[in-house]
Amino acid sequence: YWLVRSTPSLEQRAPPAAAQHLPDYFMHKFSVKTFDARGLLKSEVIGQDARHFPDTDTLEIEQVQIRSFNEEGQLTTASARQALANSSASEIQLIGQALIERKASRDKSGKEQTALTFKGEFLPAFMDTERVQSHKPVELTRGQDHFTADSLDYDNHNRVMLLTGRVRGQLMPAPTP
Repeated sequence: YWLVRSTPSLEQRAPPAAAQHLPDYFMHKFSVKTFDARGLLKSEVIGQDARHFPDTDTLEIEQVQIRSFNEEGQLTTASARQALANSSASEIQLIGQALIERKASRDKSGKEQTALTFKGEFLPAFMDTERVQSHKPVELTRGQDHFTADSLDYDNHNRVMLLTGRVRGQLMPAPTP
């Protein structure tokens, strides 16, 4: 009995399998909506195809279109050939013909907010903090003004934009009443 208990078993345990980057679910021609605590639409993501990867907990979306409303109800739309979103959808990387647009509106104090458009091949958008950043060339249109730059960091809450690298801009005079 002691000899049988003391003898090592011949079974070799296989080492744990390495995590593979394989999707665990797919979506085709879909729309996903999120709502705030009051039941108001907060965001909608529309796509042609999507794949979820559990090893990175990310979602890859083809032909993406996004509608997002901030706390004041202002609509921002985004589109791209592809998007990569984290699990909470708080960070979305727009890849290939990326376009982010905020329509002209008025804030709570009644001040007019000029229409704003970002274009580029790579535009990461941070939804919770309302930031857009890119280390790739971007094109920006604000009303009639037009800018290009090698990189961008835009904070929508503070209305601060940092354009770096080779920056070019065309400022148009304000229309006269």
